[in-house]
Amino acid sequence: GKTPNNELSDKIYIMSVVCKNNKKVTFRCTEKDLVGDVPEGRYGHSIDVVYSRGKSVGVLFGGRSYIPSAQRTTEKWNSVADCLPHIFLVDFEFGCSTSYVLPELQDGLSFHVSIARNDTIYILGGHSLANNIRPANLYRIRVDLPLGSPAVNCTVMP
Repeated sequence: GKTPNNELSDKIYIMSVVCKNNKKVTFRCTEKDLVGDVPEGRYGHSIDVVYSRGKSVGVLFGGRSYIPSAQRTTEKWNSVADCLPHIFLVDFEFGCSTSYVLPELQDGLSFHVSIARNDTIYILGGHSLANNIRPANLYRIRVDLPLGSPAVNCTVMP
């Protein structure tokens, strides 16, 4: 998301509930650096947690980011663009991130809604700046977490 300086952060922030002996509940925010395929800083994205074969990962999708600094001009310094339509699997424990390109996801989407159930995420709505579209599709993304490499696939449901 955006920092107070209107920059975009590529950090992951993990919010957790801490229960003390006196039954006081507080929240803890932990900042995590990522390694591997680190997603660029963005806003208007979603991140959900999926569970498969006794393991869990975060699934990050969509959002907008500032155009690359090499393409910026004085007039368009803070212009934004859709992030590439990649799916990022994020291991919160170790901070590893891996990106996946799925042919069914052609456009970057921002401000969509997503919900996770077990090993599946459903994505609906959103907006693509590049094409100025709001797709009417429901995307079903399944994540399988065997001992080896994860498998990620997408089904488009018009």
